[in-house]
Amino acid sequence: MKVKAWRVIAAGILFALIGQVIHTLGAFLGMSYYTDPKYSALWSKLMMPTAGPPPTSFMAYSLGFGIIIGILFSLVYVWIRGGLKGKGSVSKGLFYGFILFLVSCIPGFLSLYLLINIPLMLNVLWLVEGLIIDLIGGIVIALLVK
Repeated sequence: MKVKAWRVIAAGILFALIGQVIHTLGAFLGMSYYTDPKYSALWSKLMMPTAGPPPTSFMAYSLGFGIIIGILFSLVYVWIRGGLKGKGSVSKGLFYGFILFLVSCIPGFLSLYLLINIPLMLNVLWLVEGLIIDLIGGIVIALLVK
């Protein structure tokens, strides 16, 4: 079954917007980690070129990268949707979102814990954010990319 390109792009954009909202809410919860001077060397120069909040350009990069990721996740959904469990778009989307979480967030969580000296609770916060984004994003992708 063919899928119109605009649906894949729209799903990618919505996935990115969902991610931005969830990550912004998560940033409020984890703000003490972002502003703690002992972790300042961890953050990229795109995110924090100087002390203080990230510049507007960081939001643009973040949104752009999120759209690319959302489009890729939408394309993968198109390729595998026939083999996903569930009846209807919402259940298939939830299942797909959980698969995304398992193959992207869990390995990311473990790799970050192993390789980078970030606080465990910040890593856990990012894991929870990833789960929420992937579940909601999976539903949105499934609803749009029919």
